[in-house]
Amino acid sequence: MARAVWSGALTFGLVSLPVQLFTATDSHTIRFHQLQRGTSDRVRNKRVNERTGDEVPPDEIVKGFDAGDEYVLVEPEELEDIAPGRSREVEITGFVDLEEVEPIFFDRTYYLGPRDEQYAKVYALLENALEHSGKVGIATFVMRNHEYLVAVKAEAGILTLHTLHWADEIRDPHQEVAHLPDGAKASGRELKMAEQLVDSLSMDWDPADFHDTFQERVQELIKAKKKGETVEKAEQPAESTNVVDLMDALRASVDQAKSKEPARRLTKQAAARGRSAPSLESLTKAELYELASDSGIAGRSSMRREDLIKALAAEQRQHQAAS
Repeated sequence: MARAVWSGALTFGLVSLPVQLFTATDSHTIRFHQLQRGTSDRVRNKRVNERTGDEVPPDEIVKGFDAGDEYVLVEPEELEDIAPGRSREVEITGFVDLEEVEPIFFDRTYYLGPRDEQYAKVYALLENALEHSGKVGIATFVMRNHEYLVAVKAEAGILTLHTLHWADEIRDPHQEVAHLPDGAKASGRELKMAEQLVDSLSMDWDPADFHDTFQERVQELIKAKKKGETVEKAEQPAESTNVVDLMDALRASVDQAKSKEPARRLTKQAAARGRSAPSLESLTKAELYELASDSGIAGRSSMRREDLIKALAAEQRQHQAAS
């Protein structure tokens, strides 16, 4: 079982539920060590006194706030003293509809669990109430010397806690992003074609279909370099669409999306007549993607055309071996 990152009480009204907080996500980022070029010597970061150059042990390091003419030193226990209750309690101050919390506010996700079996009933009560009402509990609490605004939500039979950004942490896009469309509008024909493209590319959401292809490529690169081999370079990004050619690009995109259905129909007709299906190499990427969707190949949305061919060929070999 995972280790709790925080323990305390979740309160709503006069009800207090002892809970534990668990990390809900994991990172699969490949981490590299720093080495001095030409050697296998690790390069490590050290905490040093900038005046003497001497390394400073962790127990001699304190927090200091730069007040201009001097540093104000703060000890860890002093931070705990000013928020003793808040550091051990998630107090729900109210409930709001989930739709009211805009996606930009969400940050990290944690699982909430009852601290002991005896609290399972109270836990289930709150989970069921949130599930049936479609609301989330808004609360604040302190963890590791930071105060968090959070939303407590019911998801698939458990309670989850989502840390939220504070309102003053959200940047104004009009001040941050240049070249935003100011009054620019698409023509009726362009808008209709764009909506048709969106409809043609609509799909069922399955997060398992997506995976970190860059990390996979990094692993391939590491294996290849270990063997003294090289890896194929990634495809160059598509050229930007010229405004003059926008309608043509939209029309071509819709035609490409519609080409999925013929691929499926050809394959099914060939199978029904006992004939071989069209070769994978003869199909477009859209047709290959459609076959990959029918076969339930994970990660197909991020695959290039040659990756789709390889995945489908491997799936066909497995099917033939099983039969």
